[in-house]
Amino acid sequence: MTKTNQGDGKMARTLIKGGTIISMDRKVGDFTKGDILVDGDRIEKIGKSIRAPGAKVIDAAGMIVMPGFVNAHIHTWQTGIRGVAGNWSIPEYLHEMHAHIAPRYTANDTYLGNLVGALNQINMGATTIFDWCHNNATPGHTDAAIRGLKEAGIRALFGHGSPKPDPKPGALPFTHIPHPRSELERLRKGELSNDDGLVTLAMAALGVDFSTWEVTEHDFRLARELDLLISTHVWGAPNRLNPDGYAKLSKLGLLNKRHNMVHGNYLSDDELRIVVESGASVTITPEVEIQMGHGAPLIGRVRALGGKPSLGVDVESNISGDMFTVMRMALQPQRMLDNQATLKQTGAPAMELSIKPREALQWATIDSARAMGLDKKIGSLKPGKQADITMINGNDLNLFPVNNPIETVVFHAHGGNVDTVMVAGKILKQNKKLKYRGLPQKMEQLARSGRKILKGVKLAA
Repeated sequence: MTKTNQGDGKMARTLIKGGTIISMDRKVGDFTKGDILVDGDRIEKIGKSIRAPGAKVIDAAGMIVMPGFVNAHIHTWQTGIRGVAGNWSIPEYLHEMHAHIAPRYTANDTYLGNLVGALNQINMGATTIFDWCHNNATPGHTDAAIRGLKEAGIRALFGHGSPKPDPKPGALPFTHIPHPRSELERLRKGELSNDDGLVTLAMAALGVDFSTWEVTEHDFRLARELDLLISTHVWGAPNRLNPDGYAKLSKLGLLNKRHNMVHGNYLSDDELRIVVESGASVTITPEVEIQMGHGAPLIGRVRALGGKPSLGVDVESNISGDMFTVMRMALQPQRMLDNQATLKQTGAPAMELSIKPREALQWATIDSARAMGLDKKIGSLKPGKQADITMINGNDLNLFPVNNPIETVVFHAHGGNVDTVMVAGKILKQNKKLKYRGLPQKMEQLARSGRKILKGVKLAA
């Protein structure tokens, strides 16, 4: 149990004392027993023993202290409809979710999903999310989604997206509609005007799979003009709208580190190489991809090209929001594929496993931060960076004794082991309890919202 010597919430100066530190920074290193001094919203010092007279003290004895998870892809608005899509393929999901369920959302439904979903991410040890919001039929829906994120206190990139309903008679399909400049400019001047705030703006665009070429080029040029990270879903199947889309974007100079591609399982080696070598990031949501038929997750293929995968949950309508699970679902299937390849090639088992656990933890922390363009600010514990910190109770029965902190986190831990979470120096969870007031009432409101939205929807057994 963590203890502070006085008060809680935002601390002017806080000393995290005597924890096992996993910094995810090579120069800082790890500490079997070390201290972290936080001044305001930033890490001031990390060392074996730090004196800080007058600082508030968090007793971290028995804790694993690490950077908060960076969930690089989540549709947070779906929190209230958990348990709906566990038996859906990707075609079923796209049709049922976007044509039937999403249009039932009011702005308040979106607010509740984002608020409770963001609180759950904090509860599970994530300090940053990319909220890929593609159910914002009106500006009111958009503003409600942002309000939920801000109220939760999480760090977030708000990916402004576009709904995908079936077109009404005489109307253009969503594939032919460019991203609305006016909405992005409205947000830049209003709710998301501060690029140094906890919640900042990004584009969640249709991309090469789900839009005409004219729309794709428009959206990428708009992102460049407004200097926004542009994230897109890519399946990569042969029947997509722009099978040579990435080659064309590359020739136009529109691919760079400000692009984030999600999934891309069926991309050819040549096209994936174009993406990785451009500096663009690749986010993998392994559990959803394995279930829904996206194809094998791209972990191994991205690594072979010199890229660094990032990880996301994707949709809580069919899986948990637990980044611990996502990490394992990324690591172990890729190990299986690598082991099978070695066995086929040599006729004998691999003498050494292909991927070490520390690398998997990098995917969920510093590599995901890099994909979001935030690696200079978060993703590792280093003096000068934001104090986004997660503490895991190593005395819990499923973790004790902690012989190897990295392996403990990667292979044994789950969200229930998260004791304390700090975002920008503010404690949002402590002693395994969220600080948010009124959570039971919000949960009940979310339940009513979900029942209303799902009324009449046939759920598979």
